[in-house]
Amino acid sequence: MALMDFIKKQFIDVIHWTEDDETTLAHRFPMQDMEIQYGAQLTVRESQMAAFVNEGQVADVFGPGRFKLVTQTIPVLTYLKNWDKLFQSPFKSDVYFFSTRLKVDQKWGTPNPITIRDKEFGAIRLRAFGIYSYRIKDPKSFHVNVSGTRERYTVDDLSGQLRSTIVGSITDLFAESQVPFLDMAAQQDEFGAKLKEKVNEGFAKLGLELDGFVVENLSLPEELQKILDKRIGMNIVGDMQRYTQYEVASNIGTAAANEGGIAGIGAGLGAGLGIGQAMGQAIGQAMQPAGGQAAAGGAAAAQGPQDVMQLLEKLHDLKTKGILSDDEFNQKKAELLKKLG
Repeated sequence: MALMDFIKKQFIDVIHWTEDDETTLAHRFPMQDMEIQYGAQLTVRESQMAAFVNEGQVADVFGPGRFKLVTQTIPVLTYLKNWDKLFQSPFKSDVYFFSTRLKVDQKWGTPNPITIRDKEFGAIRLRAFGIYSYRIKDPKSFHVNVSGTRERYTVDDLSGQLRSTIVGSITDLFAESQVPFLDMAAQQDEFGAKLKEKVNEGFAKLGLELDGFVVENLSLPEELQKILDKRIGMNIVGDMQRYTQYEVASNIGTAAANEGGIAGIGAGLGAGLGIGQAMGQAIGQAMQPAGGQAAAGGAAAAQGPQDVMQLLEKLHDLKTKGILSDDEFNQKKAELLKKLG
């Protein structure tokens, strides 16, 4: 009797898996030194799928339900093992279970700023982060490309690969769209939808389906954000006088802490404002139509080619520093060049 009990234990007649945690993606059913009884019961619960693997080759895949393991229900395995129609013996096969539940609240983000070419600001470094959710859609592809023969494969084992896929997609999307950073940041929902579509392509290759994707934040590194804040706060472009005034006023606090305090920087303030006024007047005069100069009674002589070239150089310097946009520079350049005609 004891011998018969021992022999009976070598054959499996019920195959099922109960998930005992939230992180397992794939689980290999223990089969060492055991065989599956012909006619055994396979139970696949909701939010699960199961696959039979014969000598490394994925055979039959089962969705939720209860199945009797006979040649009719495992046709691929029957073909691979060359069983005939009368086969009714115990058999050997690996069985893997896959959790198809949503894996929610997964974090993604750029560990380091990524460098992209922005239409308005030129080369910038961008940070982004958010959350996403996914599930296993194709167990065969997931087994072949990701989990393999491991006894247990978890969310943590895969998270690094998925984050890298997302970050790579962000870089590609910016390069393809040519949408300025400010527009992307102001339309995060639309950006997230486009990014989800692109990221899902990479997920599908791993047998996964991207269910939800949220961009929580798009931002610049702190040093670049300060430059952007200064430009927004100034709210003027191309006016050197007001720009100089803004710069001087912004640095009063720092200068006051230096030796001599506010009194000691009076000369510097005057010099800075004088330069700004001179620059602003020069640019303003360059922008005046010819009629305006005539109305002044001919007090100022017409600008020669040398004067115009110097102004162009100054305007180009403003564009390089980000104070003038390309369109503003081109407009003012065209007006100056007309004066040479």
